Amino acid sequence: MATAVSNVKRDPDPSDEPTIGRLIADTTSDMSALIRDEIQLAKSELSFSAKAGGIGAAFFAVAAFLAVLAVIMLSIAFAFALAALPHIGDTVAFLIVFAVYLLIAGILAFIGLKKVKQVRAPEQTIAAVKSNAQVLKRS
Repeated sequence: MATAVSNVKRDPDPSDEPTIGRLIADTTSDMSALIRDEIQLAKSELSFSAKAGGIGAAFFAVAAFLAVLAVIMLSIAFAFALAALPHIGDTVAFLIVFAVYLLIAGILAFIGLKKVKQVRAPEQTIAAVKSNAQVLKRS
């Protein structure tokens, strides 16, 4: 009893293979699902990041507020320390603190003004835009 091995290739059943239209429809559907999933993932990541960023910004705001309060308290303490010196009353001590703040504000304003005056127009960009405008007018 010998069994014969057949090397005859059979054509695949056409009903088993999807059509080109079905392949395109499946690809389109899969791409849409992939894009929707990626958008959903991005939304969830951004939501988490925005929440963390908002909480961080709130902590910075509270820290800045507390720093302003600390400066005010330090100023009052400095004024009372000056008032404790002989021949300096409370009014004069607080005026000295006021003058120190005016001096600091003046110095910072002067430095800021010098920095603002250093700002120049984007000359190369302006020249390039003018050149491009001339080229467009010629054509």
